[in-house]
Amino acid sequence: MISRSQLIGQIKQKKSFLCVGLDTDITRIPEFLKSYPDPIFEFNKRIIDATQDLCVSYKPNAAFYESRGVKGLQSLISTWQYLPKDTLNIIDAKRGDIGNTSDMYAKAFFDEDASGMSFDAITITPYMGNDSVTPYLKYDGKWIILLALTSSVGSKDFQYLETEDGHLYETVIKKANTWAGADKLMFVVGATKSTEFTDIRKHAPDNFLLVPGVGAQGGSLEDVCQYGMTKDCGLLVNSSRGIIYASNGEDFADAARAEALKLQQQMQVELEKAGVI
Repeated sequence: MISRSQLIGQIKQKKSFLCVGLDTDITRIPEFLKSYPDPIFEFNKRIIDATQDLCVSYKPNAAFYESRGVKGLQSLISTWQYLPKDTLNIIDAKRGDIGNTSDMYAKAFFDEDASGMSFDAITITPYMGNDSVTPYLKYDGKWIILLALTSSVGSKDFQYLETEDGHLYETVIKKANTWAGADKLMFVVGATKSTEFTDIRKHAPDNFLLVPGVGAQGGSLEDVCQYGMTKDCGLLVNSSRGIIYASNGEDFADAARAEALKLQQQMQVELEKAGVI
């Protein structure tokens, strides 16, 4: 389990707020790995070994593992077991259901005795309200990361709808912050929405924000930091494809490290600029 103070400590120590997304697709990994008993885990293991000193978080995307059935779940369990325990380990599951169903999802990803996994954090879709979130809050030391404002084209369909409290995404943030504090609750905010970070920080001044969309999706790290960084950093910027698929040859891990290092160096500049380090 990683507390808020431990996460901030990692950011300052590594001079990084990088989250490496392990969206590992069996069709995209180097061919030579497919002779291994578990090619997905072998790929992840080498990516982790190459990047763990440059990032503060890892984020496997559950769909890439669940789509492979029992084999994929075993790859996910093996990956969780291998992840460095001083990094924040997020399962990107985007679950969103109520009552007993949420209890079971929470057990699947938080209860090692039940499932073989105990991630530090999980992404949640909040649109079924409080009773779809509270089952996860019962677990001490675990983080809940709620979808707030995404980078997707479809974000305009619902997230920008006007309510009495502003846009729907603003209502979500304000309401969610009555359920838990900044030591348990983060929000997903897409990097391509950088100018909205100013409004988001009005409602979530201290919460960490998980920010996908830098790089391959066109988001600007500099803009995200300008509008979203706090005195404690307050950001986890995720990169998946840009790092893990930097090469599809035998040098894939070295290529991944090189891309992660570029981001870490840019992040160090932003941290120094903001006086975080």
